[in-house]
Amino acid sequence: MDILRFATAGSVDDGKSTLIGRLLFDSKAIFEDQLEAVERTSRDRGTEYTDLSLLTDGLRAEREQGITIDVAYRYFATPKRKFIIADTPGHIQYTRNMVTGASTADLAVVLIDARKGVLEQSRRHAFLTTLLRVPHLVLAVNKMDLVGYSQDRFEEIREEFTAFASKLNAPDLTFIPISALHGDNVVSRSENMPWYNGSSLLHHLENVHIASDRNLVDVRFPVQYVIRPQKATDPAFHDYRGYAGQVAGGVLKPGDEVVHLPSGLTTRIASIDTFDGPVEEAFAPMSVTLRLEDDIDISRGDMICRPNNQPHVAQEVEAMVCWMTDASKLAPRTKLTIKHTTRTARALVRDLHYRLDVNTLHRDESATALGLNEIGRVSLRVTQPLFVDDYARNRLTGGFILVDEATNNTVAAGMIVEAR
Repeated sequence: MDILRFATAGSVDDGKSTLIGRLLFDSKAIFEDQLEAVERTSRDRGTEYTDLSLLTDGLRAEREQGITIDVAYRYFATPKRKFIIADTPGHIQYTRNMVTGASTADLAVVLIDARKGVLEQSRRHAFLTTLLRVPHLVLAVNKMDLVGYSQDRFEEIREEFTAFASKLNAPDLTFIPISALHGDNVVSRSENMPWYNGSSLLHHLENVHIASDRNLVDVRFPVQYVIRPQKATDPAFHDYRGYAGQVAGGVLKPGDEVVHLPSGLTTRIASIDTFDGPVEEAFAPMSVTLRLEDDIDISRGDMICRPNNQPHVAQEVEAMVCWMTDASKLAPRTKLTIKHTTRTARALVRDLHYRLDVNTLHRDESATALGLNEIGRVSLRVTQPLFVDDYARNRLTGGFILVDEATNNTVAAGMIVEAR
């Protein structure tokens, strides 16, 4: 059974947490004691209905203000598919949290209040999901009950958002009218909107095709750990040397010819081991251990790939960066630590080309620094070669984080645009 990772996004009070609570409730994915606790809290707060948003808004500050602050992850499953949900905040000051939640998502659900229409924050989150190359985008027009389940209002919002989305790189866009509070078109089709012929949100999530979204062409295997059993009781393991990691792209099979970077030496895969035993093939995002036919000096941070299909070996990269701290700013000459796949190196910010206004998509080329939650294009110089692909081609080998050397805090997330 495959796993769909999806993130919710949208403006404040559009009903993201309520939608997730409704999905969990209607798909029978919550325990009785959880439901009792939510019902009790709802009564204590004087609400006339069970506030399902409390299932995800767990922080005290979130419950007091009725907003989402941190990214909340929830897990549930149906007979067709497993799901990992990231409930991301709507406030502008928590843009970095939204970037964190959407960076690993296969699909993003952007909610829009049917009364308010497409807001600035709706546009911002739609742009960020396309910047992060989330393959599938669902625009859920929520609170349809408050506009009398009006087809005209739904079509009006669809036309407005379609016009905006034409400026973005949105590969797969779906529109669904819903009412998270009452459950219309969330898990089952709504009788209140007979004019809508599409599927419910859960049906769409269960059936959206994600297998082809993963890069199965470019073989990329960043080595995370070298496994040498020290106390092997089985004689067969006395000379065992395996290279553990997560497949970042392509398909690996025993007998395949591979090349090791940075040495450039070629060999073949002898076997592919997992916790459950050997397998005949490995593909993203499987975590496996490779055994090679030849002894090569391989260590953490190295890359195994195909001889005729190699990533860029680069010490200078151009990237879009989202700055995530208010303790400092990102400016030219800033020195940071870069973590890319399993490799860590020191990096120098050589240049800030522009700051991007995520509301208007305007490029401010006069900007001298990036502050909290701001996004811009930068040039980085790295002390060690990185084995990279463009983020548009591979999100794992095209993404990185920047870490403050003094505090060891993650201060930025980056997406590689160009390597040289």
